[in-house]
Amino acid sequence: MQNVENRPWTKYYKEINNLMIPEISLYQMLEQAVADYGDKTAIIYDDEKTSYRQLKEQVDLLAGAWKQLGFQKGERIGLMLANHPDYVICYYATQALGLTVVQINPMYTPRELLQIVNDSTVSYIVGDPVARKTIEEVHEIYGFKYLVGSQIESWGSNEFKSLDELILFSTPLKECARLDVHEDVAVIQYTGGTTGKMKGAMLTHYNLVSNVVQSHAMYGDIMVKGEETVLAATPLYHVYAMTSGMNLGIYIGARLLLIRKFDVTDVLEKIKKYQPTFFPGVPQMYIAFLHHPKVKEYGLDSFKTCTSGSAPLPVEVLKRFEELTGASIGEGFGLSEASPTTHRNPPFAARKVGSIGIPMPDTDCKIIDDQGNELGTKSVGELLIKGPQVMKGYWRNEEETKASLQNGWLHTGDLAMMDDDGYFYIVGRKKEMIIVGGFNIYPQEIEGVLYEYPDIQEAAVAGIPHEKHGEIVKAYVVPKKGSQIDLDELKGYCYSKLTPYKVPKSFEIRESLPRNTVGKLLKRLLVKEELEKEANKNAD
Repeated sequence: MQNVENRPWTKYYKEINNLMIPEISLYQMLEQAVADYGDKTAIIYDDEKTSYRQLKEQVDLLAGAWKQLGFQKGERIGLMLANHPDYVICYYATQALGLTVVQINPMYTPRELLQIVNDSTVSYIVGDPVARKTIEEVHEIYGFKYLVGSQIESWGSNEFKSLDELILFSTPLKECARLDVHEDVAVIQYTGGTTGKMKGAMLTHYNLVSNVVQSHAMYGDIMVKGEETVLAATPLYHVYAMTSGMNLGIYIGARLLLIRKFDVTDVLEKIKKYQPTFFPGVPQMYIAFLHHPKVKEYGLDSFKTCTSGSAPLPVEVLKRFEELTGASIGEGFGLSEASPTTHRNPPFAARKVGSIGIPMPDTDCKIIDDQGNELGTKSVGELLIKGPQVMKGYWRNEEETKASLQNGWLHTGDLAMMDDDGYFYIVGRKKEMIIVGGFNIYPQEIEGVLYEYPDIQEAAVAGIPHEKHGEIVKAYVVPKKGSQIDLDELKGYCYSKLTPYKVPKSFEIRESLPRNTVGKLLKRLLVKEELEKEANKNAD
């Protein structure tokens, strides 16, 4: 780590800058939690409770069954599950045997699943009823060694094994696999496919344990071991929820309040009953809470602190949620390639709304220009990250690994700026930056202005190809329920808030914006729509 002049954020850390990160596997992390919190509740799901001791017993039984079936260290196993205790059991059983979890969205189509299994060469897959049909179609083409059914009694396949029966008739694993935590890959996390071909980020045990320890150190005294309840409503197959919800929860001996499907009224009922203290959420969830007509009746004041990930959180949403609950939302930043968290607004220092905060403990950052020169404060360039949470590389993709990892530095592809206090601000994606008339335009800035408009619930800004100007700025807006948007008034409002060249040249009112299952906005689909419209227009 460099000096305070070059790395001004280090002044905030004092005692926590040089962390003692244990060289243990994720399974050993669970073992430690059982030793410390054995009889405490580990999971709450549909009002049923599982203690830490019971959780480990089921993990060991499943690992024992899988070992008897011939599952080998280093093989890949796909977990295609929504939030359920079975996900947690399968995840840690995999780690006990030294296999690698391949995270898979259970809503994926056969085409998407086939792309992942072909790339990762998984041997086994665990699926739930939602994923069943897709797995069946892909199995006919790909041929898994075993299909393991979660909440599925029969599958009509010789390769089928019931998860419940495997646990029921097994003998527990006697000894976990011996691992090199720095080299052995615990998880392959695919990067969502929003920019084209999916890439599998290889996250080692040390990467993931490091990010958990970094996160806990960042929260300090706010997060008390053995006393917290985590609202795990974000899908665990997403790296953000896996680390900030499940793994962090296990590390601190928290209760995991697992939510299978985000129905806002149902979740509010669970909050009222179980009083969660920590919520790693996504913007869509915070927006849903705020727009629920009876939200004040559910008592959200149990939350001590929350985080927001997956997409930028509009400032207006942050302010309103904090006013409602009394909790703070720690804005941050992360990516699959970094396990995922790299930055967070620290609870022990000033919180700057709109900033992603400072780098996590033991994390170095810099901002560079297109020639690779490091930039000073208040200059926009690409954000680079170095730290123990940074991935080993991309699975079977040496070319992309070399492009993204250079001398230990992870090139994020995000444009950022650092202020004099060492706080970072994401300006936009390098690939999303719009250039109009030689000016660089960052969609996030315009979106922030649109979210402050009283009748807008959601907003997105994209650069649309234009024959004459190269690109033009277009805004897509979703009105609040019961509201109507006058586009002339909206355009005038934008002119009052933005330099003229930043004001969108085109506006479109929509009922919704395209998002993936974890709430990430899919701007590429908006651009694709525009290209298709133009192609159809030319064809006519």
